[in-house]
Amino acid sequence: MPTFEEIVEKAKSFKNLPTKEEFLEFYGYYKQATVGDCNIEEPEDEEKKARYNAWKSKAGLTADDAKAYYIEVYKKYAPKYE
Repeated sequence: MPTFEEIVEKAKSFKNLPTKEEFLEFYGYYKQATVGDCNIEEPEDEEKKARYNAWKSKAGLTADDAKAYYIEVYKKYAPKYE
């Protein structure tokens, strides 16, 4: 079974870009898995705020759980973008 890091690399090499909503789903789990709970102030910029909210919504998940969810998200979208 591929590792979280391998799945992240595969997701980065999708042939087509995921939608904004799909990207934010990946982003929230990735940040939670690699950094932990959101540790920044809410930005003013709308694009950055969307990323902030995606990450903040995953607060409380352990790194291992966030990695597992990220892999599930990858499995959901991989057939669409590989």
